Amino acid sequence: MTRYVVGRLLLLIPTLLGMSLLIFVLVRLLPGDVVDAMLTGDVGASAAAKQAVRQALGLTDPLPVQYVKLVGGVVTGHLGTSLTSGEPIARVMGRAMPITAELAVLAVVLSTIVGIPLGVLSAVRPNTVSDFSARVGGLIGLSVPNFWFATLALLVGSLVFHWIPPVTWIPPWQSLSGNLGQMAIPAVAISVYLMAIVMRMTRATMLEVLSLDYIRTARAKGVGGRAVLFRHALRNSLIPVVTVIGFQVGALMGGATVVEVIFGLPGMGYTLIQAIFGRDYPVIEVSALYLAAVFVFINLLVDLLYGVLDPRIEQG
Repeated sequence: MTRYVVGRLLLLIPTLLGMSLLIFVLVRLLPGDVVDAMLTGDVGASAAAKQAVRQALGLTDPLPVQYVKLVGGVVTGHLGTSLTSGEPIARVMGRAMPITAELAVLAVVLSTIVGIPLGVLSAVRPNTVSDFSARVGGLIGLSVPNFWFATLALLVGSLVFHWIPPVTWIPPWQSLSGNLGQMAIPAVAISVYLMAIVMRMTRATMLEVLSLDYIRTARAKGVGGRAVLFRHALRNSLIPVVTVIGFQVGALMGGATVVEVIFGLPGMGYTLIQAIFGRDYPVIEVSALYLAAVFVFINLLVDLLYGVLDPRIEQG
C-alpha cells in the first residue's frame, strides 16, 4: 500500500506540470491583458505608457521566463501578488478556499445521504410508486441546471420568505447557525445534479448485485434481509458510486462558480471569474491550478477507498 501511494504521489508531479503548462498557455491566449483592463476608458494613456506598465508588471518577459516564475512560485510557496489589487495571492486563496471547500463538502454530504438511500429504496422495490418517483426525480435533477435552480431559489427566498443572503460570508467558527443558514441553499443548488447521479448509479449497481449468485446463496442460508442488503449488496455496490462522487467533486467545485456569483459568496469560483475579467494572470493561474490539483488528489483518495470497500482489491 505504501509503495502504491508513493508511486501515485510521484506520478502527480508530471500531471500537475502538464496542467500548469496548459493553464499558462490558455491564460495567455485571452484577448487583452491586465493593463488594457486597468486603463480601459483612459483615452490619455499612450502606447508607451501602457508598455511601461507592462514592463513594471513583468508582462514583457519571455513566456518561458514567466512560466518558470509561475512554477517556481508554486513550488516554493511564494505565489506572488495580484496584478490588480496588489494583495498577496496566498491571502486571496486563504480567504476563498474555505468557502468553496465548505460548499463542495456540504453538497457531497447532501448528495450522499439523500441519493444512496433513494437508490437503495428504488432498487429494492423496482417498478413501484417509490421507484417511479425516485427515477422521475433523478431525471429532473439531471435536467435542471444548477444556476437556474440557484436563481429560482434566490427569487423565491427573497419574494416569498423575505430572505436575502448576507453581503459577507459568515465563518462557521463565528456563527455555525448563521453559516449554515447562508450556505444551505447554495449547497442544495449544486448538489441536485450529483444527488440524481448518485441515486441512479446506486439503483443500477444494486439491481445488478442483488441478482448475483452469492446474494441468492446468502438468502438460501437464512441470512437476514437487512444483513444481505447492507452488509453484502450495498457495500459491493458502492465502488462505482464512490468513483462517480470522486469525479464529480471536481465538477462541483467548477460548477460552484456560477452559484457563488449568484449568492455573492467570494469563493474560488467567484475569485476566478473576477480575475478573468481583470486579466489578473497570477490569480487565474494559481486558482485554476489549485482546482486541478484538488481534482487529482480526490481521485487518488477514491482509488485508495476501493481497497477499504472491497478487500479483494489490491493496489500494487
